[in-house]
Amino acid sequence: MNQSSASSSQTTAAGLRIAVVSASWHRDIVERAHEGLAAEMVRQGVDPAATLTHIAVPGAFEIPLHAKKLAESGCFDAVIACGLIVNGGIYRHEFVTSAVIDGLMRVQLDTGVPVFSAVLTPRDFHEHEEHRAFFASHFVKKGEEVASACLATLRSLRQLDALTR
Repeated sequence: MNQSSASSSQTTAAGLRIAVVSASWHRDIVERAHEGLAAEMVRQGVDPAATLTHIAVPGAFEIPLHAKKLAESGCFDAVIACGLIVNGGIYRHEFVTSAVIDGLMRVQLDTGVPVFSAVLTPRDFHEHEEHRAFFASHFVKKGEEVASACLATLRSLRQLDALTR
């Protein structure tokens, strides 16, 4: 039953469909996660063009509902959420953050479809070039990390399904 990780990765990745729901606020930064997602998929032998379906939503608050509808559709093996929730100086930042992250966990538990978060909630974000550049490159890294976690979880779930049949 023990296979090499490359062989196991390619075997269990065949035919995967993953929805990526991205908030449009700070789109130029958030969509950098797509670069990281695609790069990690390629590294793990998965064709991102055949695997990933991208959906843009107005803001982070809208992500959980879209994630739920995608998960319930039966068309996707997993959902990945991408967004940047910034502190605008009022409590709304924490409210939105909590609502989005709690909503994503609820979608995952209610539907049984894994949901992954690349929704970043920095304590400090300022609209100057240094922060924009930092978070743009950080989203590439988060895209790589969330792709890796997604593929590992889907492999694990497929193994679990095989054991429990």
